[in-house]
Amino acid sequence: MFSRRDTNLVRTSHVRVVQRRACFALLLLGCVHGALGAPAATGKIDLDRFDSLKKTVALPDGVTLAYVSLGPAAGPPVVLIHGYTDSARDWLPLLPYLSPRLHLILVDIRGHGGSSRPECCYTRLDFAYDVKLLLDALAVARADIVGHSLGSIIAQTFAEYWPEHTRRLILISSTGHDPVQSSQVPAWVTQIRQLQEPLDPDSPFMLEWWSSPTPVDADFIRRERRERRDAAAIPLRVWLAVLDQALTGGDLQLTLPKITAPVLLIWGSKDPFIPEEARQSLRAALPHAQVQVFAGLGHNPMWEQPRACAQVINAFLTVAPPGATRS
Repeated sequence: MFSRRDTNLVRTSHVRVVQRRACFALLLLGCVHGALGAPAATGKIDLDRFDSLKKTVALPDGVTLAYVSLGPAAGPPVVLIHGYTDSARDWLPLLPYLSPRLHLILVDIRGHGGSSRPECCYTRLDFAYDVKLLLDALAVARADIVGHSLGSIIAQTFAEYWPEHTRRLILISSTGHDPVQSSQVPAWVTQIRQLQEPLDPDSPFMLEWWSSPTPVDADFIRRERRERRDAAAIPLRVWLAVLDQALTGGDLQLTLPKITAPVLLIWGSKDPFIPEEARQSLRAALPHAQVQVFAGLGHNPMWEQPRACAQVINAFLTVAPPGATRS
């Protein structure tokens, strides 16, 4: 079910393609990676060049998934899964600071970015199964899985149902229970249910949706309107389907005990979407997880302090031996 281009990517000249793209990525990010623990300074982010690296794979479940592959093909594979209404671009501020040893696979989840937008279905298991099928297509038997927000719930689900394919697990701005509690519906949920098409990328809701409690890189802010336009281009039916199927009514506590991989939990202390109660629910379910809380940061620590966030991630992925976790 793959196009000829995708089949060639997996079966032939894979190393040369990825190496060329890794070099290209370094140029577009305006950086040269240093040794672990000494990341280089960043330059301006060229979104057009980044987007040109994107490939697509037609999966056996009928979904076409877009992704970007960066870094050495022989390096440890790391899958990065973005959040609700976002895309693979969300990881751009973090990339210059991640270890150059890593083979990064940045995914656009179904309904988002360059991936297809099927009529059905948008549960966390649907999203996780797409990731599993993508790794099958890329002949990646085992990977580190990193997820942010909704992506962290997808990452949890992947690790729960495919532990043999999960080396380590990093959950950023995650929760251990239903993100949308019926007894106290968050304001943003009500606002989403009141949206009407066409969505306006410059509406007060969208400006607030993409806001940050702390300053972020100026170049990243300049490209934010492009992200808002992309989010506004997502059909409202997809916004609502993800909200209803993946973010509402699921008891994460039932399946969290299935996770056997070492886990790193990352939060910002001022996250407006994940209150302390939600964080504690995840820590209680994963008592051996390593935990990093960044004081003063919000829901997107990899935007707000990408260097510090990457240092924690690098240490967890490349320094600590497999199976070694600390509370």
